[in-house]
Amino acid sequence: MAEEGQRGGYSRIAGGDEEVAAASGGGDYDERKLRLLGYEPQLKRNLSLLSNFAVSFSIVSVLTGITTLYGTGLQFGGPATMVYGWPIAGTFTLIVGLAMAEICSAYPTSGGLYFWSARLCSHRQWGPFASWLTGCKPLNSVGAMTWNKATSADSAVDVDDTGHARLRELGYKQELKRDLSVLSNFAFSFSIISVLTGITTLYNTGLTFGGPATMTFGWFVAGAFTMTVGLSMAEICSSFPTSGGLYYWSARLSGKRWAPFASWITGWFNIVGQWAVTTSVDFSLAQLIQVIILLSTGGNNGGGYLASKYVVIAFHAAILLSHAVINSLPITWLSFFGQFAAAWNMLGVFVLMIAVPTVATERASAKFVFTHFNTENNAGIHSNFYIFVLGLLMSQYTLTGYDASAHMTEETKNADRNGPIGIISAIGISIIVGWGYILGITFAVKDIPYLLSPDNEAGGYAIAEVFYLAFKSRYGSGIGGIICLGIVAVAIYFCGMSSVTSNSRMAYAFSRDGAMPLSSVWHKVNKHEVPINAVWLSAFISLCMALPSLGSLVAFQAMVSIATIGLYIAYALPILFRVTLARKHFVPGPFNLGRCGVAVGWAAVLWVATITVLFSLPVTYPVTKDTLNYTPVAVGGLFLLVLSSWLVSARHWFKGPGVEEAIVDCVPGRRRYQKMIWKVVK
Repeated sequence: MAEEGQRGGYSRIAGGDEEVAAASGGGDYDERKLRLLGYEPQLKRNLSLLSNFAVSFSIVSVLTGITTLYGTGLQFGGPATMVYGWPIAGTFTLIVGLAMAEICSAYPTSGGLYFWSARLCSHRQWGPFASWLTGCKPLNSVGAMTWNKATSADSAVDVDDTGHARLRELGYKQELKRDLSVLSNFAFSFSIISVLTGITTLYNTGLTFGGPATMTFGWFVAGAFTMTVGLSMAEICSSFPTSGGLYYWSARLSGKRWAPFASWITGWFNIVGQWAVTTSVDFSLAQLIQVIILLSTGGNNGGGYLASKYVVIAFHAAILLSHAVINSLPITWLSFFGQFAAAWNMLGVFVLMIAVPTVATERASAKFVFTHFNTENNAGIHSNFYIFVLGLLMSQYTLTGYDASAHMTEETKNADRNGPIGIISAIGISIIVGWGYILGITFAVKDIPYLLSPDNEAGGYAIAEVFYLAFKSRYGSGIGGIICLGIVAVAIYFCGMSSVTSNSRMAYAFSRDGAMPLSSVWHKVNKHEVPINAVWLSAFISLCMALPSLGSLVAFQAMVSIATIGLYIAYALPILFRVTLARKHFVPGPFNLGRCGVAVGWAAVLWVATITVLFSLPVTYPVTKDTLNYTPVAVGGLFLLVLSSWLVSARHWFKGPGVEEAIVDCVPGRRRYQKMIWKVVK
């Protein structure tokens, strides 16, 4: 028996699932976990994250697969099958990949699939057979792993939750219920990004500035750089998984001297940006309801009812009220709604991207969708490059809000791993399904000036007109188009709901550190472990931010411009500190970019600086008080307000979540902070 136990490099110190799950921290973490899985480390462990990715990416090899089976694609279905089938197959493949990634994280061994099958069998006698069937190679049932009744089934133990332990190390006690899975964490960010929300509400902008060419190619430009921001944020989130998110990261990464100021600036840009996101999303839903009612009652040219601005603001208030009520429920309910919202967004995109161009009696050509550049914008802008960059606003506005995964980490199991996964997967999947949505809708576009005209049936709401005309041209009635708008409306509703969730967690964390007026009030949690006061505060402020729309839409647009620029400035600040002040002493968590971290971080910071300038440029010439882009005024005003409040008052009392002492233990080849003593401002 002892001889068998040493065969194949197997170790006799294999551990059960609970022991494996509890193995964390320390410089020899990977080797210890491998030993607990039953093996002695024999292969040189020298691959970075990028190298690991490169091996799989080279095997996937889209050039190989598409080239060798392109004939099959042309024969069975042709171009339509290939264009639409790719994201369908890709989405479900990603689901398979996510499930495999979860198992791989628990059992990181070269055996892979056959080892997982053996380990996951609930009965010892089925382990060898499952392993043989999966890998066509037997596992030694004695040496490969230790099976016993106590460890035969995987179980999650709260004391072994890495996120829970890490939160204590960061200086906070667990107050919120930690009940979210990685899927639920992802769902909140994916629901806030909500491609149905962002693309639908800003499709007019995309058509006006550049048209189809800007939207189809600009989506990937914005998506690629957004991914650099998301990767950098995910790396920091893995190291500091706390609801405070960005402002906490800035404090930790800027050094003891600058921590309070960096935390103050980042926190206020983050929380005001989030309130602006909620305001813009829920007000956009109120406007869409206005359009749905208009089309349902006869349309703009058929005597339809156009709700006044006072009715629209009433819609907005009712929506916010319902969001506050839902967010007052226990986190298990929010988890359910979040997952439902993610599924609705995913399925809604596929339904609309296929149904609308299929129903339309006239479709745009591929040449129009991919190459047509709209210069008939009546904005007095003649530079194609200028028009293109202005058109990126649609894509960039859509791809915001994924910091929700960071703000939900104190309610997420194993947050130092699952929080980063939530950020990255939400961005990646949104890029894929969003492009499909843009293509599907744009193939139904023919007459851009008419779609943008305030005299059409939808009053100039481009996507609503596209849906309405597609069904009316085929069936003589636009009811089908109105139903499609209803699908979008539900997605926007859940987007607003998730935004309030993220807002409230940020307000809870910021007040926990004493940064907000009446912090003790907003920091309270109810019997369901929900920050109830912070929920209602977020809803109330979002309502107040929409009130300027009653006086001037220009003033309102200036207010919500903070939703994109202000929020991205908050994203960039901790990343900037990570690649500058903290470059040499940043200690990554389980998710890290290795040597690429600094390069990716700089790319993210430069992109945020670029869009801050681009989206502050005039969008119409000549510039008048009614056409002026008030984004720099709004963002600059917020900065001056936050800075002056710091200089006048906050610098005297706000210390931030600042470090008091750090004991550094230098392990050969790696510098680590083994113990941090933190002072939490009450």
